[in-house]
Amino acid sequence: MPGTGSSGCLRDRVPARAPPGHLAGNPARACAPRCERSGLHSEPRKPRLDSLRGLGRIRPPPYPRKWDLGSGNSQVTELLLAPFQIAIRACFLGFVFGCGMLLSFSQSSWSHFGWYMCSLSLFHYSEYLVTAVNNPKSLSLDSFLLNHSLEYTVAALSSWIEFTLENIFWPELKQITWLSALGLLMVVFGECLRKAAMFTAGSNFNHVVQNEKSETHTLVTSGVYAWFRHPSYVGWFYWSIGTQVMLCNPICGVGYALTVWRFFRDRTEEEEISLIHFFGDEYLEYKKRVPTGLPFIKGVKVEL
Repeated sequence: MPGTGSSGCLRDRVPARAPPGHLAGNPARACAPRCERSGLHSEPRKPRLDSLRGLGRIRPPPYPRKWDLGSGNSQVTELLLAPFQIAIRACFLGFVFGCGMLLSFSQSSWSHFGWYMCSLSLFHYSEYLVTAVNNPKSLSLDSFLLNHSLEYTVAALSSWIEFTLENIFWPELKQITWLSALGLLMVVFGECLRKAAMFTAGSNFNHVVQNEKSETHTLVTSGVYAWFRHPSYVGWFYWSIGTQVMLCNPICGVGYALTVWRFFRDRTEEEEISLIHFFGDEYLEYKKRVPTGLPFIKGVKVEL
């Protein structure tokens, strides 16, 4: 009968005549396979990870466990974080809109600033929403236009500072209701015109001026584009000036008018160079028939 200890394992495993040196070095090594099979070994051998993977018992995780922006998983990380970042921006704009509504119905000198907050938050949120509906391929976090440019941010901060200072020292200046109502009408007109232009252009609309023509690019000349060559710029032009009229900001009102006029003058010339390159004589004929819609801006000059 075999024993129950390691010596029993040796008697049951080792033949009568072992090869020279087979057991002299380490007798336990010779009996290890048999002991593990019989369950007599006190410390079972750990299974190899690669062998278990082959059997389908252990699988690597299908997603990166650590979100490391500096590693090769940066693209995966951006995709995972994108919905969260979109939700944060949308909630922030909704919060601003709600605060603006509360201020709008308050009986204070800040009520017109509430109109402004509602107009500003609605503009940025609708930019993202309409882009998502019309041209989802170009959709990104930048579609909110919250980080449009440093100049845009400085202009917004300047208007807030002017309104606050004038509201403290000359509160009666901020109580011109008919002037604020006129500014609100300008804002509504500009917002509606810009969104109508985005819907009419469809997938041809992009927040970034395109330098290369894609297969889906077509020249849109119907709808609001039959009135103005650049209706989205016309809408933004009157919307931006209307916000300062609404706030009764005389300094920023003049400053906005000059700044956005110069911006859209350069922007239309840059865009029309690309449009002439894309569509040639078709756009030149359209350019002759339809004005830009922006005051004292005729677009790029073409020498024939």
